[in-house]
Amino acid sequence: IFGLALSVASTVVLLRALESRELLHTGNGRIAVGWLVVEDLAMVLALVLIPVLGGEGGASGSALWLTIGKTLLAVVVFVAVMLVAGRRLLPWMLWQVNRTGSRELFTLATVAAAVGLAVGAAALFGVSVALGAFFAGLVLRESAFSERAAHESLPLRDAFAVLFFVAVGMLFDPRILIEQPLAVLATVAVILVGKTLAAGVLVL
Repeated sequence: IFGLALSVASTVVLLRALESRELLHTGNGRIAVGWLVVEDLAMVLALVLIPVLGGEGGASGSALWLTIGKTLLAVVVFVAVMLVAGRRLLPWMLWQVNRTGSRELFTLATVAAAVGLAVGAAALFGVSVALGAFFAGLVLRESAFSERAAHESLPLRDAFAVLFFVAVGMLFDPRILIEQPLAVLATVAVILVGKTLAAGVLVL
C-alpha cells in the first residue's frame, strides 16, 4: 500500500500547480494530465482490490479468488448500471431541474447527484466511495448540461480543494521528522528522484 501511495501523484495538487504556471493547456500539460488520468484509473482498480486482499479473516487460495471475483462482479454490475441507467436518468433529472429556472436548485441537484451516486455505490454495490465519485463524474460529463454543471459547481470545487489541502496538512505529524528522519528522507528521495527518473525514462 505504501508503494502504491508513492507511485501515484495527487491530481488536485498537480492540476493546481499547472494552472498557476499557465501550463495546463500546453503540450507538456496535456501529457501530465493524461498521465494523471491513467494513474487515477489504476488507483480505481487498487481501491477495489485492497479491501479484499486485506480483508477480515485473511482468506487465501480459492477463497481469496472467490472474494476477488465477487468484488469485480459487483464493480462490473455497478459500471453497467451507471453507463446504462445513469446516462439516461441523470440527464433527464438535470433537464427537469433546469426547467425550473433556479440556478441554486440546479447547483444543489448537481452536487446531490454526485455525492448521492458516490455514497449509493458504496452502500448498494460494496465498491469504494472514490469509485462511485469517479463514475458520477463520468455520467455527469455525458450530460448536455455538463458545462453548466461544471461552471455552477466551480465555487464548491474550489472550497473542496481548500478542504482537501487543509485535511492533508492536518494529517502530518511533525514528530515523525524527529523519530524517523532517515525514513522521511528516503521517502522524499523516492518521490523527488526515483519517480522523476522513472517518469523520464518512460516518457523518453
